[in-house]
Amino acid sequence: MSESSAEAATGAVNAVWRKAGFAGAALGIIAAGAAASVAMERLTVGRGIRRQAQLDLDSTGPYGTLRGNPGKAYAEDGTELYYEVDEVEPDGGPVPRRRRLFGRRTPAPVTVVFSHGYCLTQDSWHFQRAALRGVVRTVHWDQRSHGRSGRGVTQREQDTPVTFEELGGDLRAVIDAAAPEGPLVLVGHSMGGMTVMALADRFPELIRERVAAAAFVDTSAGRLGEVSFGLPVMGVNAVRRVLPGVLRALGQRAELVERGRRATADLFAGIVKRYSFASKDVDPAVARFAERMIESTPIDVVAEFYPGFVSHDKTAALRHFADLPVLVLAGDKDLVTPSSHSEAIADALPGAELVLVPDAGHLAMLEHPEAVTDRIADLLARAGVARPPATVGGYGPHTRTRRPSGGRPRTGRGRTSRGGTPQSGG
Repeated sequence: MSESSAEAATGAVNAVWRKAGFAGAALGIIAAGAAASVAMERLTVGRGIRRQAQLDLDSTGPYGTLRGNPGKAYAEDGTELYYEVDEVEPDGGPVPRRRRLFGRRTPAPVTVVFSHGYCLTQDSWHFQRAALRGVVRTVHWDQRSHGRSGRGVTQREQDTPVTFEELGGDLRAVIDAAAPEGPLVLVGHSMGGMTVMALADRFPELIRERVAAAAFVDTSAGRLGEVSFGLPVMGVNAVRRVLPGVLRALGQRAELVERGRRATADLFAGIVKRYSFASKDVDPAVARFAERMIESTPIDVVAEFYPGFVSHDKTAALRHFADLPVLVLAGDKDLVTPSSHSEAIADALPGAELVLVPDAGHLAMLEHPEAVTDRIADLLARAGVARPPATVGGYGPHTRTRRPSGGRPRTGRGRTSRGGTPQSGG
């Protein structure tokens, strides 16, 4: 593609933003970092070749193809919520006659419930789902207006934004339908972690009575309005001022915006990669998999959810996890929910295990699946709900560790310390 063609494409993007409202420049700031990395590719690789490469990546690998037993739950406002269950195969042998006649004589199985993040789907847990199949019962679900779940009824009928209180209620509906009894382990990434916090805020008795452990991956308990997204101060201040209005305007012109997004797919892919991954050598098929999930989220859904992040504050709800085994994990180069937010969660839960994965961005479970899967497996073992499995990839040298005084090992910045004061890392 010629330089003039690249400029024309950039002009088309700006035209879409101008038609949508008054802040094309601010969204241009967000795109600027990604545009720099995309520019050289545009000048050296023809659009037809890039499109064929995308098609090839779409057709390779098993990403997003794992399926379980499907089910539907219904939110408090009637929104249809889609979930899938991966059951653990029974040990085999005949069922004792007494059990057949009088019902269950063994405890209900542990269920691990995975909640995905903003603009993703349950398939974002692909690697962890594959690793845990046959080890423990799992539930994967699509948040309202994402994936196979229905559009939010309240949002459709009342034109109001999504709240985390709603999402906490949605998770409760899925649990009631897919795992009505037995111990639970709650795992949430980004918005999914915030949903788990909202569940605890609304239904503390559920956490107290049934939850055996929890994992918070690349998420935050609040103060998201202070995140810079790796932008200079002037740029991020501009974005904060105008982004809510821009998203509302874009949501009202969804069809136009979707056409513009498809027309500028290269730039969009660069933005996705910049804010999802930190590794330069991330598998292109994995990057394309993430891109497909994000681009499948309609712009009006993006707009419906955004206000909830600005007001999100569930720090007080963390106390409900204080007596449980908890994993807090983040990529150390996450630009969306910086690792300082995970450190704040761990500070509120002194017994939690804190893991910062080097050279990882916001989608750590896709970028470094072995590290995330192994830590979740360790959490299940610490909670006594599954046998310690063989290592999935060996996270040992890939995370930085420290230990607080007393309690369970805590991992994070720095070298391993056996004493009471963590050693500072280099």
